[in-house]
Amino acid sequence: MKELTLRQVEVIRSVMMAGTIQGAAKLLNVSAPGISRLVKHTEESLGIRLFERRAGLFVPSAEASAIFEIVHQVYRQMENLNSAVASLHKGENVRLSFASAPSIAQFIAARAVKRVRSRFPDLFIDLNILKIEEAADYLLLERGEFVLMSTAIDNPAVENVALAHGRLVAIVPEGHRLAGKDQISVHDLVQEPFVGIDPADPYGKVLAEPFRAAGLDLRYTVRGRFAQTVVSLVRHGLGVAVIDEFSVAEVYMPGLVRRALVENVGITAWVVTKKDRVLSSFAEFAITTLKQELAKAVARTQWD
Repeated sequence: MKELTLRQVEVIRSVMMAGTIQGAAKLLNVSAPGISRLVKHTEESLGIRLFERRAGLFVPSAEASAIFEIVHQVYRQMENLNSAVASLHKGENVRLSFASAPSIAQFIAARAVKRVRSRFPDLFIDLNILKIEEAADYLLLERGEFVLMSTAIDNPAVENVALAHGRLVAIVPEGHRLAGKDQISVHDLVQEPFVGIDPADPYGKVLAEPFRAAGLDLRYTVRGRFAQTVVSLVRHGLGVAVIDEFSVAEVYMPGLVRRALVENVGITAWVVTKKDRVLSSFAEFAITTLKQELAKAVARTQWD
C-alpha cells in the first residue's frame, strides 16, 4: 500500500465536499478527467473503496468514514499552517529588536524603520538608543539582534561589518559669517565658539580628528553628549561644529547650514552583531534597508 500524498488528500476532500467529479474539478480549477483518474488511482493503490456512486453522486463509503474524518482534520491543519505563514509574512506576533547610536537613529534609522513596517505591517519594532559602552552588553545578553554604531566595538565576542563610509561636515547657524562659503576648513572653525563632544568619547574622538591632524588646539565653548545635542546647540546660535553627515541627513533643517569640510575626513557606520548568532529574516531585511538609506545619504553632494 502506498502512502497518501497531500495532493490526494486535497482531491479526496474536494470530491467529498462537491459530491461530483465535475464539482471537485471546479473547486480545484483543474480538469475533471484528471480528478477522476486520481481518485481511481488512489483507491487502487490503497486497496480501499473511498466512494460509492449513487445517482451520479460520489458518496463516502461506509468503510472509509474514519479516513474522511482524518482528511478533514488534515485539511484544517493545513489551513492553520497557511494562516500562520500569512501572519509571519506580515510580521504578526513577531518582534524585531535592535539598537542604534543617536547619530544614525534620528534620520537614517527612522527612514529604514518606515520601510520595514511597510514590508511587514504587523511587525513590532523595538528600537533602542545606546551609547557605545552599552552596546556590547545589549548584544551579548541578546536584548536585540544587532546594533548600529559610528565606531566599531572592540570585543572578541561581537562582529563588526561596515555598512557605509560617510564624511564629516561643518555646521554653522543660519546667517553666520561662514555660511556663505562652499567649503569650510577646520582653520576657520577653530576661530569660532565651538560646540562638540568630549574627545575622550570614541565618537567625540572621530569628530576631533581633523583638528588633531591639522595640529590645531581645539577649545570647546559648549560640549554635549550626543550628536543631536550638538546640532541643536549650533542651530540656536551657540557656536559652530563638525558632525557626521548621517546626523544631518534630513532634507530641511531650518536654522542650520551644512557645508563640506575642506579636510576630507571620513566616518564609518557599522552594524555589530553577536558572533555566531543567526539573525531573523526581519533583522536581515532591516540591515539591508539601513545600508540602502546610508548609501543615499553618502551619495548627496550638497545639503543646502
